[in-house]
Amino acid sequence: MPHTEYTYSVWWNLFLLTLGSVIFALGAQGAVVHHEFITGGLFGLALFMYYVTGVLTTSLWFALLSIPLFFLSWFFVSHRFFWYSLYATVVTILAFDLIQVDFGVQNQLYAAVAGGVLCGAGGGVMLRSLGSAGGLDVLAVMLNQKYNLGVGKTYLIFNAMLFALMLTRMAPDVIIASLILVFISSVATEYMLAMFSQRKIVFIISREPQELASTILKEMHIGATFLHGRGAYTGQDRDLLMTVINNIQLKRLEEIVFTHDEHSLFIVENTFNVLGASFSRRKIY
Repeated sequence: MPHTEYTYSVWWNLFLLTLGSVIFALGAQGAVVHHEFITGGLFGLALFMYYVTGVLTTSLWFALLSIPLFFLSWFFVSHRFFWYSLYATVVTILAFDLIQVDFGVQNQLYAAVAGGVLCGAGGGVMLRSLGSAGGLDVLAVMLNQKYNLGVGKTYLIFNAMLFALMLTRMAPDVIIASLILVFISSVATEYMLAMFSQRKIVFIISREPQELASTILKEMHIGATFLHGRGAYTGQDRDLLMTVINNIQLKRLEEIVFTHDEHSLFIVENTFNVLGASFSRRKIY
């Protein structure tokens, strides 16, 4: 099944949401709750409410806090996004309640690292779907779709308010460890989102660009585009070859280019994502 088809299939999205929810719950139960850390986001607020009040459970707080956001997503994002995110929230709550595990990590720093990696990875896996992890993800996606406000900015503003609230009721050591956890979690989430999407844009200047393009097409089966340029020193017109590849293909392309013309100029730039043509399909919630 083509990439653009299975990424929009129901089974694939449910798989991502289920896997991500379980990984997140594993990190939360295995490391976070045993040190009374805060994960950030709406789940972090739910943890804070449970730690401070002792009323209800973390799962119930999370469910109650999520309800108004789900109503907004139904009207301002899409019905599909609503159902996928609702599914992820339910699975996260069930996994969090059913998975009773303690990693046995006594050091706060180590526990923050372990919890941050797992919670961030779980959140990243869920965000690769057409839904979200629920909670603040719903609001972040909604604001991004409607007002083009970055998801990261929404989390930054919310978590700043959450940690300001923590200053009034929690010990400094726990607050600092929670900050480390949230930072590591955000890095892990970004890594999960970029892991299969990152591409390399390669610009090649060669004395024989037409022949080089034919060789690349024949041996690597990838397309390329000619960009017209002019040498600043020589004033001569020349064609600049541009192509987009993944990390695995980069070394092979470099070998072909310099075998063809050892005087070539090989310029590589990172790009987070490439949409259209034979690459990723634009995500529509």
